[in-house]
Amino acid sequence: MSRRSRIWQLVGPAMVIVVVALVGSVTSATLQLQFRSVLVTTAIVVSIYVFVGNSGVISFGHIGFAAVGAFAAGLATVPVAVKPSTFPSMAPFLAHLQLGNIESLILAALVGGVYAFWVGIPLMRLNGLSAAIGTFAVLIITHNVLRNWELIGPGAKTLALVPATTGFVQATVGVLVVMGIAFVYQRSRWGRMLRATREDLAAAEGSGIEVHRQRLLAFTLSGALAGFSGGLLVHLLGSITTEQVFLDLTFVTLAMLVVGGIGSLWGAVIGAVFIAGLSALLIEMENGVTLAGYTINFPTGTRLVTLGLVMLLVLLFRPDGITGGHELRWPLLRARAR
Repeated sequence: MSRRSRIWQLVGPAMVIVVVALVGSVTSATLQLQFRSVLVTTAIVVSIYVFVGNSGVISFGHIGFAAVGAFAAGLATVPVAVKPSTFPSMAPFLAHLQLGNIESLILAALVGGVYAFWVGIPLMRLNGLSAAIGTFAVLIITHNVLRNWELIGPGAKTLALVPATTGFVQATVGVLVVMGIAFVYQRSRWGRMLRATREDLAAAEGSGIEVHRQRLLAFTLSGALAGFSGGLLVHLLGSITTEQVFLDLTFVTLAMLVVGGIGSLWGAVIGAVFIAGLSALLIEMENGVTLAGYTINFPTGTRLVTLGLVMLLVLLFRPDGITGGHELRWPLLRARAR
């Protein structure tokens, strides 16, 4: 594969992200929030792809890493002056912690990566359904710790007063950074070794690839990117609850990855932009939209029903996703190949 073709595998998806950001920046204030949400959701899906797409092992735990990243970034940027009254049971070191926007995102990535590393040590020895159930257990544990342990956060209450700093620039740069790291990893020696374990586990082990080590590396990197994306999310919303980073987000982001094409970065981006964009459009239509003098007001629940039908149709007619699990190819090279 030529150097131009390899670079196009990153440039193509990046152009989609830039177009989404540019279109969103000239819409109404309400729609701008939806467009920024699409960008942040794409970052989360790509972070999941780094492990799931390259290893072939399904993980239900990555939203747990996004959750700890979101709460770490949020707590680090809530003004110190209001913490004693807002979070009376919080540990002193957290109550006095104050970081800037960029520093909080770095902290979110570190927390997500370290957490993924430690839980990954035992989990990365599992395969198939056992691995999926194990990562789902991590999600459940993470949710309940964040929800009930007020020493490290607001517990069941809303984490509020977080600076809403994720505008279009931060959201776009953030998702491009995540995509860039994902691309470099999958093209690296470690990424190729992990993909070999996905294609034929026994052959990979027989050729000397240490499966546990390669999976743990990808799981840690993926967890760090998920934590970073969680930081973008909390700075987008300005507040967050444990329910917002739990089951709904877990299943929706995995569905985006599957619909787009689980085996490629291009698939992760297309699936996220397509499903998240459609979801945002349907939310607006449920709330009521006036077009050319006509008011469109869909019944509540239309979004979920429509998304379910779309996902079902894609899986029926394109089992490997919209992209077929393939990376985007340079159009001129494709024409020459013919």
